[in-house]
Amino acid sequence: MMPPMTKALTVLVPVVAALLATSGCAPTENTQSAGGTPGNCDKDSLATLKQGALTFGTDQPAYPPWFVGDVPANGKGFESAVAYAVAGKLGYQPSEVAWVRVAFNAAIAPGPKTFDANLNEFSITDERRKAVDFSSPYYDVTQAVVTLKSGPAATISTLDALRGRKLGAQVGTTSYNAAKGLDGSQSVSVYNNNDDAKAALTSGQIDALVLDLPTAFQVQGELPDGQIIGQLPGIGDRPEQFGIVLDKGSALTSCVSGAVDALRTDGTLASLQQQWLTEAGKAPVLK
Repeated sequence: MMPPMTKALTVLVPVVAALLATSGCAPTENTQSAGGTPGNCDKDSLATLKQGALTFGTDQPAYPPWFVGDVPANGKGFESAVAYAVAGKLGYQPSEVAWVRVAFNAAIAPGPKTFDANLNEFSITDERRKAVDFSSPYYDVTQAVVTLKSGPAATISTLDALRGRKLGAQVGTTSYNAAKGLDGSQSVSVYNNNDDAKAALTSGQIDALVLDLPTAFQVQGELPDGQIIGQLPGIGDRPEQFGIVLDKGSALTSCVSGAVDALRTDGTLASLQQQWLTEAGKAPVLK
């Protein structure tokens, strides 16, 4: 994902301790794990910036549902919860986790970092891997459908009800492919950018707009009466994925990846995704 824009969203807030103990079903197969041989991942052996502490970075402001209240340290929101869960797997207590603010582009630029690990909706790409390390992916980006509360698609809650509606998407995107995938014969209006697509939605030229979920949260907040109908089932075998950013060649990469893998295996990632993106983020998966 590119640097996030303003997203207005109200979310519910449980406590950090509950986040670290959550469990559920594993969300996705690990298709892009980080390289390197796992070393000694005992907390006292980790080469962190500050001894006995794990420093996470993120941008400012940090938006919901990824963070809540622009306070990463409260453990609320999907990425904040993932950070504390990773820290817990590595043996750190919440009081031993620190946060710093780093602009999106600065975090993935070459050079020494002011953080041990950074979560900010960073899509894993080969180009970015030249400058930084990525952990194993902690989230597979899904596609979502945005409409207007006053529009004809506002009450849709199933895929069958969505088929046949006038949909729009940005040209050349996975969102367009997902919209076409609903029904191969369905006509999807194509736009050069999301601003044009939003204008088409507000003017009634289309009933709904298909976007990746992070952008859908953003667009929902930008529209006066925007709402997310829900997420579309995954398509394809190589989804866009978010990974935790670390310094290039970091000795922590394999350990952080191991923690993420363990959270996937024990169901924590799936549970946090359900809690913060599906329920609190009000983006159910359409069936």
